[in-house]
Amino acid sequence: MTGARVPILMYHAVAADPDDATRTLSVTPEAFAEQMAVLADGGRTPLTTAELAARWRTGRPLPVRPVLITFDDGYEGVHRHALPALAGHGFPATLFVTTGWVRGAHDTGGAPDTMLDWRQVRGLADNGVEIGGHSHTHPQLDQLDDARLRAELTRCRDVVAGELGAPPESFAYPYGYSSRRVRTAVRGQGFAQALAVGNALARRAQGPYALRRVTVRRTTGAEEFERLVDGREIGRTFARDRALTKGYAVVRRTRRLRRTV
Repeated sequence: MTGARVPILMYHAVAADPDDATRTLSVTPEAFAEQMAVLADGGRTPLTTAELAARWRTGRPLPVRPVLITFDDGYEGVHRHALPALAGHGFPATLFVTTGWVRGAHDTGGAPDTMLDWRQVRGLADNGVEIGGHSHTHPQLDQLDDARLRAELTRCRDVVAGELGAPPESFAYPYGYSSRRVRTAVRGQGFAQALAVGNALARRAQGPYALRRVTVRRTTGAEEFERLVDGREIGRTFARDRALTKGYAVVRRTRRLRRTV
């Protein structure tokens, strides 16, 4: 199954009444529970990010109808609302934490909504959720100089290791933005795999540091969710997103070059 395509679902906040900053990329608790039921009824087998990457790295076969459930940033609703739904089906997942946004000793401020605290993060880890890194302050990593890039990655890794007792294996790029330089730096800090966005199914050929995900948001209805998981009509669903991403990529490269000069 080396040519298999795997849906990696990207969630953010799970909340009934999120702040305006997170509303678009949030889902209601009811919608999340229904989506987990769809995965269960469809015979899907969830994996963590580390498990998928390890299987592809070693050539071990994938389980039947694999899927990944991932969360970015570290919103409080992942513990309050998502964890009960995950636990009800025995589903593992991966949470990528922005360590400077998690409430506690390392909080730098600036979080867009109510975030988890480290007690809740440990509770998630104890219930089958892999904890990965998502930088320390959530910048566009490809716009940072080498020293700041290294500091973001090192701080994130060390905070997670200090709070959970082991360094994170997996990473997700803030905003999905990366470059060859960023991917090399992520690997250099000990992360074994990393997720982008891309709004496409993941394949082994993408490489362990550029695995793609599909975005689940507040407007994702039941039929669209089933199509995303099955890999149907993804190009049409995200056509506008891809056009905007390509245009903004040119802008960001230009900004980076100007700063370098």
